[in-house]
Amino acid sequence: MNDADWLAHRFETHREHLRAVAYRMLGSLSEADDAVQESWLRLSRSDTSDVGNLAGWLTTVVGRVCLDMLRSRKARREEFVPDPIVSREDDSPEESALLADSVGLALLVVLDTLTPGERLAFVLRDMFALPFDEIAPIVGRSEAATRQLASRARRRVRGAPVAPDPDLARQRAVVDAFLAAAHGGDFEALVAVLDPDVVLRADRGADRGGSIEVTGAAAVAGQALTFSRLGARGGTVRHALVNGAAGVVATRDGHPFSVLGFTVAGGRIVEIDILADPVRLARLDLTVLD
Repeated sequence: MNDADWLAHRFETHREHLRAVAYRMLGSLSEADDAVQESWLRLSRSDTSDVGNLAGWLTTVVGRVCLDMLRSRKARREEFVPDPIVSREDDSPEESALLADSVGLALLVVLDTLTPGERLAFVLRDMFALPFDEIAPIVGRSEAATRQLASRARRRVRGAPVAPDPDLARQRAVVDAFLAAAHGGDFEALVAVLDPDVVLRADRGADRGGSIEVTGAAAVAGQALTFSRLGARGGTVRHALVNGAAGVVATRDGHPFSVLGFTVAGGRIVEIDILADPVRLARLDLTVLD
């Protein structure tokens, strides 16, 4: 094995970790893959002979790449719906590096409200335990200022209702009740399983009306009935784990129509995230459900 092959092999042993870092930073699977690829290019062009901790070195590199990507985003969706990670219900979320530490859709939405610097400091410190003295040079701040970035981010994350009910069976029962009510056109039953302050976010794609955000049980119930009617013709709904929580993948005429992720707390749905953009759906690996 020559030096290039040896370096590539070492990089591959860290790929899933780097992808997990990038996904939390960007909320986009395709952009996360781009960031990981860029970190490989930077590694291949660098002299790492004196690097004692390659995992830490690569984590800081991918963090810097992601920070640059966040800062350079010019065209942002009006309402952010992160890329979901879809898996079978009989899979264990703990087996996936992307889903470790309960990185649910609701948490990713909250992370998207942070500044790029706050997000990087929080992700690298609180999720991956990187020392502040290694994070500070990435954001171009002093160590004390970087601690403040992470602290501000932590307060905003802790103040948001992002923690789902840990009982997956209970989540599924609530989601199934929601689906049955939507399918049956039962407005009152829909309202009954929704938190009064429920939030629905949907990215329908440019050709389907763009992104929306709807709040309140009555408004979300009405929107759910609309979505149900849109997907009814030739449609099927399959149970799935969406970022480790109870969710569904809806198909129409044999093709994915939408992925719905739910956050259930206190026996009611508090957040619904819907990805129905055909372009983004086409990039997801939904063969895992086959």
